[in-house]
Amino acid sequence: MWQGIGASDGYGVGTVIKIVEADLSFSDTQVEDIKAEQTRFQLALECFTTKTKAMAEQMRQRVGEKEAEILEGHVIMASDPALSDGILSQIADGICAERALWNTCDLFIQVFSATDDELTKQRVTDVEDIRTRLLKILLDKEDVDISNVPKGTVLVARDLTPSMTVGICKENVAGILTEVGGKTSHSAILARALEVPAVLSIPEIASQLKDGDVIALDGFTGEVFAPSPEQKAEFLKKQEAFLTEKEGLKNLVGKPSVTADGKQVELVCNIGAPKDVKAVLEQDGEGVGLFRTEFLFMGKTSVPTEEEQFAAYKEVAERLQGKPVIIRTLDVGGDKEIPYLNLPKEDNPFLGYRAIRVCLQQKEMYHAQLRALVRASAFGDVRIMVPMVASIEELRQVKAMVEEIKLELDQEGIAYNKDIPVGIMVETPAAAMMADVLAKEAAFFSIGTNDLTQYTMTVDRGNAQVAYLYSTYNPAVLRMIAHIISSAKQAGTPVGMCGEAAADPNLIPLWIAYGLDEYSVGATSVLRTRSILSKWTTEEANALAVKVAGLATTAEVEAALTEARK
Repeated sequence: MWQGIGASDGYGVGTVIKIVEADLSFSDTQVEDIKAEQTRFQLALECFTTKTKAMAEQMRQRVGEKEAEILEGHVIMASDPALSDGILSQIADGICAERALWNTCDLFIQVFSATDDELTKQRVTDVEDIRTRLLKILLDKEDVDISNVPKGTVLVARDLTPSMTVGICKENVAGILTEVGGKTSHSAILARALEVPAVLSIPEIASQLKDGDVIALDGFTGEVFAPSPEQKAEFLKKQEAFLTEKEGLKNLVGKPSVTADGKQVELVCNIGAPKDVKAVLEQDGEGVGLFRTEFLFMGKTSVPTEEEQFAAYKEVAERLQGKPVIIRTLDVGGDKEIPYLNLPKEDNPFLGYRAIRVCLQQKEMYHAQLRALVRASAFGDVRIMVPMVASIEELRQVKAMVEEIKLELDQEGIAYNKDIPVGIMVETPAAAMMADVLAKEAAFFSIGTNDLTQYTMTVDRGNAQVAYLYSTYNPAVLRMIAHIISSAKQAGTPVGMCGEAAADPNLIPLWIAYGLDEYSVGATSVLRTRSILSKWTTEEANALAVKVAGLATTAEVEAALTEARK
């Protein structure tokens, strides 16, 4: 048996097909016509850009906006002067384009690999993917095509790069196994979006398996094994039960999101672009609890105009026909870079100049976004959410800007919702500890469990060396969340949750007990979350919460919550 990281839920049994890359070896030739060689590279870069944009659009149509952004990021990275100018400079020294590309990318890979930040380390995969695909263009080699693999295939690779996943036919792929990657890696994000079971980070799995091997994988536990006939039959039963349960969830379409004793909550979705509204409606989401606006700013050369933003926000509001739409203002910095904003390089960007801190210093840009949001409120139930709040002064500054914009719109005769709500994401310990004060001035709370867990535990959520500390099951994190919800309740402020923990089957009974009003989840998690909510009474959830409150370790909490689900 092999053990990896369960990165995409589900059970898979199938036949191994290994993804083997083309031979990309090349000769180090001395360049005589430097201008011609530079032109050869620039043409390859143009070809790469055209192909990648087309792949991103294909990904957008088949999977979603968030997943398409990964490939759009490759276009930005490949065109970055730090990379392209470095390659052209080496060619000017007489080095061939292939070697110049290899050397320059290798420098980036070394820099990214040396960091302690796991999310930055994951950019190594992006650089390697860019280098591989540019080399293929320079060497006139074909891209790997996995679009025609037979039904029941288990794909095995060192890494499943974003460019490889574009053509995947999910109906034919029983599972994915890789040697690298974690739950937050691009391969994990893409596997979950495709709803294909995946186990990542299995050492040397590609060399230990051969084409035709029959393999079973558990996307929940990360276990992978060559099953005996009896084990295969048992595993297929598990797979069938999982798929049957998934199919049965369709019976919940159109049903209210209520606990077993009739307590109703709001079950909404996280989206990254207007196109994602289609999935919200298809999966019976009750609105949008988190609309990430970064997509409007990424992949561009300048700040999007007020009109561009207004059109996007208005489209979402209109398509949701009066359902709530919580739109988060620009959350940039940390691992999200936008070159034209010229954000400074920082030793620890997750604790630095990001999100609301950027917006309040770049007020012209922020003013345009807030105007677009306020104007869009005339077309639906639009609500403004401020990310990364650490003090009440930040919230007050945003609310003051909104009031100024209302006066402007009044003078211009432009309609808007005069009572447009302005709320905050609670994702810093500072905001959590001041929740009672913030709740008196925020129209609503939405708990961002991903960053709240990271900052509460002072742990980089992508760093494998300290991954054992990053868990929402940690008693300190749970106490923090309970305090936030209690503070909101006392002030009469609605409180939701938009982090991954909102859809965690083990944690949902605790959220019921704490009194969470709104659950904002990925569209594909709506019906499963509704199903879990329906299985718990408030009394049962309270009893479990009391038990968990007396536990001291993450392991004890996880064991108690897992046992309670049986």
